[in-house]
Amino acid sequence: MPNVTELASLIDGERTPGAAPIELTSPSDRSDVVSRVSLGDADVFVTAAERASIAQQQWARVPAPIRGVAVGDLGRILKDNKEALSRIITREVGKPYRESLGEVQEAIDTCIFFASEGRRMYGMTVPSEMPDKQLFTFRNPVGTMAIITAGNFPMAVPSWYLVPALMAGNAVVWKPAEYAPAVADAFVRCILAAGIPAGVIQLVLADGPATGDGVERALAAGHLQKVGFTGSSDVGRSIAATCGHHLVAPTLELGGKNPLVVMPDAQLDLAVEGALFSAFGTAGQRCTSLGVAIVHESIHTEFLERFTAATEAAIVGDPMQDVLYGPMISDRFDANFQSWVDDIQPHHRVMGSSATGRIGSSSPREGFVGDPDIGIYQHPVIVDGVTADDAMYRQETFGPIAPVATFNSFEEALHLANDHGYGLSAAIYTTDPRNAFRFREGVSAGMLSINNSTSGAEAHLPFGGNGRSGNGARQSGVWVLDQVTRWQSMNWDFSGKLQKAQMDVAEIEADFDFRI
Repeated sequence: MPNVTELASLIDGERTPGAAPIELTSPSDRSDVVSRVSLGDADVFVTAAERASIAQQQWARVPAPIRGVAVGDLGRILKDNKEALSRIITREVGKPYRESLGEVQEAIDTCIFFASEGRRMYGMTVPSEMPDKQLFTFRNPVGTMAIITAGNFPMAVPSWYLVPALMAGNAVVWKPAEYAPAVADAFVRCILAAGIPAGVIQLVLADGPATGDGVERALAAGHLQKVGFTGSSDVGRSIAATCGHHLVAPTLELGGKNPLVVMPDAQLDLAVEGALFSAFGTAGQRCTSLGVAIVHESIHTEFLERFTAATEAAIVGDPMQDVLYGPMISDRFDANFQSWVDDIQPHHRVMGSSATGRIGSSSPREGFVGDPDIGIYQHPVIVDGVTADDAMYRQETFGPIAPVATFNSFEEALHLANDHGYGLSAAIYTTDPRNAFRFREGVSAGMLSINNSTSGAEAHLPFGGNGRSGNGARQSGVWVLDQVTRWQSMNWDFSGKLQKAQMDVAEIEADFDFRI
């Protein structure tokens, strides 16, 4: 049996116990105690923010290329420990081991990218309309950032925040999901091993209410200049309101209801493969998971038959084996998802096996690997006949369920792709470039795939959504620099006299009589 990790917040690199420890068990084996965690309160969060704001001032003075070297060292440390970190992720949140390896690789790729960006923190020289005057722009660090992340991607998504923030000269107070503290602790220890000062990365293990109170107080005290949040749309609204009160612009990456449109000219086997991964990868517990498959009426029956067959043939179970998906991340997510299964309406049609709900000895699944009774496993569900009036169409379900709707015209498909108000990711399967470009022009999603799944990201491509999916902020690539830096402009007048820009333009034009 693996060892149990004793965890608490890391303030200036030192364990800072809070409340009496609670035991967290693996969702794939509830008898496996992964960690005992002492959660901090709002005071711990405020202390972390205060300490970080002090450390940030010295860190910002380190030249950006040198900070980039530290980020590069972090990438090498992560690579050296890739398998060990992946096993922690799989054990702690139940993600299939192959996916966990990919998640750690995403963090490594992010480090590789931003190690070089330390040498490309470019500003601009800008021509002035006045003589003997030069204009410049500079990127400065924001300051101290609070980063609050979810646990379905407990390492990849945090790396999108932490790595560029640290490279740009910021300090970070990171509050990971309270159900995924072990991988967060391991990640921070890797950051410290890369030579990044302990005060610059503060790890606060706390629940939601303590975090909310701590953020409010740290903002009021002036210890925070930025808040980044990945999670639900409802919590995102609350954080946005708190930040707005203190005139701080948050970075919000929220939920999704991601459409996958299947046109009549689509390659059906490819569309089915994409829908299978989009709907059931990570047991549907991704912000980019399939929200609704929108299938043209002429191929609707054939698509459903193939999709149902592929789903029934998929291997589910023990995440250390080669499975499509493993357990639900936690009992809370399991209960929330079960409410969606219970909400299947009379006008819906459940495809394939009639088994829904928890997988267990009393409700077995053919092809399951492992022991379903020791973990939190849900049957995959395909629900046909979903309409725009259904809650299942309008709300994020966050679990292994695939709602399917039908459309007749391209305009109807586009309406169904947008009408729920989310705007994170979308996909269309088509062999006609006109459909692809028309969909790109009309869909509200911030990320679009053509003949690929709704899920997937690369470290150098912007990630983020609009509407109920976020406030337009983007992670990854050079675009995230606008979240972790602030522009500063400077004018340098070496004329020896006061020049008043627009007020003096007429005189300057007269001095340089260029008009014919």
